[in-house]
Amino acid sequence: MAVPKRKLSKARRDKRRSNVWKLEMPAFSKCPQCGELKAPHRVCGNCGFYKGKEIIKKEA
Repeated sequence: MAVPKRKLSKARRDKRRSNVWKLEMPAFSKCPQCGELKAPHRVCGNCGFYKGKEIIKKEA
């Protein structure tokens, strides 16, 4: 089994464990038509609108 040759410093160990490398939460924006949360630059899954135009026909 591999054994470290020298003790890792606390600063080096803590840098590795820090939140620097963690993934960020995906961005969401409100749909101007229905107010539901949606991914930016995507068609709203709830109402089917994108930039004020109906892209996907949805029945209310």
